Amino acid sequence: MTDNDKESSTLCGDAILISSFDECSVVNAHRHCALHFDEIQRSDYCGCFHCTAIFAPKEIDEWIDDRRVSDGTFGKTAMCPKCGIDSVIGSASTFPITAEFLSGMRSRWFGK
Repeated sequence: MTDNDKESSTLCGDAILISSFDECSVVNAHRHCALHFDEIQRSDYCGCFHCTAIFAPKEIDEWIDDRRVSDGTFGKTAMCPKCGIDSVIGSASTFPITAEFLSGMRSRWFGK
């Protein structure tokens, strides 16, 4: 491991994962796919990790009322304007909204 690798590594549990695209990032990004109305509104663009489409937030025309089971929090969750699935994350999440990252999320969460 080089000094540059050490500087860019991310601690995730007991493992140190080196890259901008790893299991830890995919799991953490998933937390941004629900109850995210305000975050989507602050985003410049969004992506769906089901169909891997990338689009502007203004294209979202369907929101569902949602509740987080773990703490009972209520909010609105975006439905993808391309495929209709609730797998949308926005750029305000700070995760990369790229075809590569969305495909990695798709593999992890949908097994495709």
